[in-house]
Amino acid sequence: MTALAEVKEKAGGTVPLARWTEGYAPLPGRPDAYLAPDGTPRDSAGGAWSRLLDHLGRLGEPEMMARFVSAERHIRDAGISFRVYGDQREHAWPLSSLPLVIGAAEWRDLSAGLVQRAELMEAILADIYGPGDLVAGGYLPAAVVAGSPEFLRPLHGVAPPGGRYLKLYAADIGRGPDGRWRVLADRTQAPSGLGWALENRMVLARAFPDIFEACHVERFPAFFQAFRDGLAAGAERADPRICLLTSGPYSSTYVEQAALARYLGLMLVEGDDLVMQDGRLHVRTVSGLKRCDALWRRIDADYLDPLELNPASRLGVPGILEALRNGSLVMANMPGSGLCESGALEPYLDGIARRMLGEPLTLAGPPTWWCGDPDGLAHVRDNLDALTLRPAATPQRGAGRDALLGPQTLAADRDRAVAALRERPFDYVGQALGPLSTMPGWERTDAGLRLVPRPFVLRVFAARTPSGWQVMPGGFCRVAERDDVDPTEMRLGIRAADVWVLSETPVETQTPIQGRTPRVRRLAGHLPSRAADGLFWFGRYTERAEAVIRLVLAHLRSVGDAVVTDIAGGAHAPTAARIRRLIAEWGAGSAPNLPTAALAQQALSGRTAPGSARAHIESARRNAAKLRNRLSGEAWRVLADLVDLLSLDPGRAFTESQLSGRAERALSHLAALSGLAHENMSRAAGWHFIDLGRRIERAINTCDFALALADDEATPESLGVMLALCDSQLSYGSRYMQGVALDPVRDMVLLDPYNPRSVAFQAEAIARHLADLPPLAADGVPEPHCRLAARIVAEFRSGEAADFDAVGMARVESELERLADAIAGRYFPAGPQAARPEKLGGLG
Repeated sequence: MTALAEVKEKAGGTVPLARWTEGYAPLPGRPDAYLAPDGTPRDSAGGAWSRLLDHLGRLGEPEMMARFVSAERHIRDAGISFRVYGDQREHAWPLSSLPLVIGAAEWRDLSAGLVQRAELMEAILADIYGPGDLVAGGYLPAAVVAGSPEFLRPLHGVAPPGGRYLKLYAADIGRGPDGRWRVLADRTQAPSGLGWALENRMVLARAFPDIFEACHVERFPAFFQAFRDGLAAGAERADPRICLLTSGPYSSTYVEQAALARYLGLMLVEGDDLVMQDGRLHVRTVSGLKRCDALWRRIDADYLDPLELNPASRLGVPGILEALRNGSLVMANMPGSGLCESGALEPYLDGIARRMLGEPLTLAGPPTWWCGDPDGLAHVRDNLDALTLRPAATPQRGAGRDALLGPQTLAADRDRAVAALRERPFDYVGQALGPLSTMPGWERTDAGLRLVPRPFVLRVFAARTPSGWQVMPGGFCRVAERDDVDPTEMRLGIRAADVWVLSETPVETQTPIQGRTPRVRRLAGHLPSRAADGLFWFGRYTERAEAVIRLVLAHLRSVGDAVVTDIAGGAHAPTAARIRRLIAEWGAGSAPNLPTAALAQQALSGRTAPGSARAHIESARRNAAKLRNRLSGEAWRVLADLVDLLSLDPGRAFTESQLSGRAERALSHLAALSGLAHENMSRAAGWHFIDLGRRIERAINTCDFALALADDEATPESLGVMLALCDSQLSYGSRYMQGVALDPVRDMVLLDPYNPRSVAFQAEAIARHLADLPPLAADGVPEPHCRLAARIVAEFRSGEAADFDAVGMARVESELERLADAIAGRYFPAGPQAARPEKLGGLG
């Protein structure tokens, strides 16, 4: 009997557990998180891994997998995704069903080492940008500092507002050859992964709440609340406005940034949302400029200020460094802190720790030699085949991304490395990295599941809070699906694992506001102009999709191929031809002479048709991707279902009945999406802009329908289709008993203020929305877009059905388009003619 089997027998292990662990053994030369070198569980019977696996064994394999299928469905429905670096496609978040578990005692030791290392990085930055004693005293070569592109000379001598260079420190760690934790890389620039750790925890705790509770897993809320307090510490105002600066929705970590902004109550902004005025940083909102007191940046420091740093940057804010100099802005992390990610620092860290902290490092990095030092260069040259050669000043992103040379590389790479060391040796470090440690992961076999060792990298976080450094009780773990894949960064073939720190005693449930009474608020804060733009177009695209779907349904229900004669016919063209002409004009169908079913399929899901319902839903989803912190999980589920419904296989011919069913279900989902907006969103500015977009688009589309189907030559059939497109058949039938007629139909779909589908109803709603939005000035004079909306409302209030012939309807449609442009010019940050909010006054 093996040592592992003996432990399982003594612990009373379940049958699934025995089968799962049968044959499990560490990979040669690699330390394992579960097993010690002698084959026994590292934490012994009753420890962290044993507790988790025993609970999973009692749950049973079918139930365990069913729960994880549910978790994967939640990930898909909630739109949790990521982008591979350099790839614009989104991939579903690959969450592992097995967390990495760590016992409380081991975590305490690891946390102490992490805090010590964070304090050391803070001290190094304070010295480098301050007195420079480390260089002067010979503890750190001057070339390591001055030669790094992360050393920002404009900030030398600038004290960080709030007193700290680092608000968040992270380290990638793994087990070394002796089984002890060691640092693989420091993350001090703009550490990512905190949001992924939060998402992992929410999904896995939702899937396994009983096991999560039974294992006494440490919670996150207290850490996040302390981290938020740390972001605010040092701000000039008692109730500071905190923003999270992102590079935008195409960032590989945008989803986690949006999750963090939503969870912490931060304003998610891009560089275009910010502007310097009077020496202070402000956010462009629909209410004018609003002061930003603290900024958590998630872009590299070099891109922050094109005036003083990288002039090619379009991500930052011109002049933002001035706010740091005058102390009006707290920033996390302080620009220039990326210097501590340099591998050239590692050989000197222990000596610096002894000098500045009075103690040696307890959490060390890999053995490293800087090639700018003669002794280090000699060692690297002598041992080149056994070391990994890396750029000294480039943040480590993984062996496949920045390693110039690693063990067992090709001869051509070795020649290139030798030449690089000869020309510029000070640009490189040599590291004895060794293989990554492993943790258990699932592998499916004919007999069921079994555990196999998988390489992993764990990222742990420490936040600077008002009471000192606080370590997050967990982390962000990346696990490779194969032994030869480097999990140092997220990409295909890598899974993310939640990290469970198991307490010896039950964990008290905590909430983000525990121990404090927040000020009562009824509004969510000011809406950035960019977010208003995205919400407005989200509303317009969903309404466009609904209009196309209704047009397809009307075509399928009322006409067939036999009545289609001439799409370019005159006033007496049959209704089918009128509908087909409208489909073509909207770009929903590029081949109007197709059979009815084929044209309907193209209009619903055509990939090459820019006006298809699917194209509009995907455009709505792209806009929603910019608003992840403002849309609910239910809205994401509806959008995901809509994309699935409208993603028809172009190689398969669907029948008219099948297409009608798809279209009807899609309309139901769109109604649900509208209901979520009306019932779940607070009546703040964001809701106004979503509904404004829908109302304007619906009014324009109805005018288009009327021009095509309710002109002076309209037939009873075309008028019936007009009522169907406006979902007004029941209202019309209850009001008029003698059948359809031109003037009553026009009145109902254009002028009736009681019909929620009429143009007049939309105009009234638009005017109310605009009246509720913040004005440009407090002089009582209506703004241009409000005056235009008032004229449109007055035209419908005083008009009669006979006034709205083709000329009258075309004029109204043109005025609605002008109104949409006027709203964009007033509120949105795009276009040379936009009314930039910095001109509006009202700073706050």
